Amino acid sequence: MGVLKRIGNLFAKPEPPKAEKSMLALMPGDICEVSLVTYEVTGRVHNRGRNAVVLTLQDGNTIMYLHIEERETLQYALYSPLDGRLDNPSEVPTELDLDDRTFFLEEEYEGHVLVNGKTPFLQGGEQHVWQYQSDDYRLVRIEWQNGRFMLYEGEKVLTGDVKVIRANHA
Repeated sequence: MGVLKRIGNLFAKPEPPKAEKSMLALMPGDICEVSLVTYEVTGRVHNRGRNAVVLTLQDGNTIMYLHIEERETLQYALYSPLDGRLDNPSEVPTELDLDDRTFFLEEEYEGHVLVNGKTPFLQGGEQHVWQYQSDDYRLVRIEWQNGRFMLYEGEKVLTGDVKVIRANHA
């Protein structure tokens, strides 16, 4: 290495540290771990107004949905699809009884979503969401978009149980 190059290296600015990969930034093709299970991200629904995403996760034939929302801290909930049917968004109840468990409406909101990859909804647009919680902390989520309902059942996930394994896009 030449003397001039060595002197230049003394005055060169150090490379900035790489930004930590965020679960909110994951895209289809990335890999993450939730509660010790490794999943490939196959889809992403982003609600920019709430700084929230729902990732479609796949492990073999198992498909799960991870809701991530940044409030004071990142909040996580892992859902599986729920068999059920609703006919009209104006008739969504404030209480749901499922499997001898009562769920109470915790939050209702709507917003514009952007869709990437394989998701229950094929395109973005206005989405209406109802989030419920039972007394034993189980969760139900209902989404309505373009005349179609999706129902999910799940539970909150601790921040320490979620991590990025490989993010090509973050």
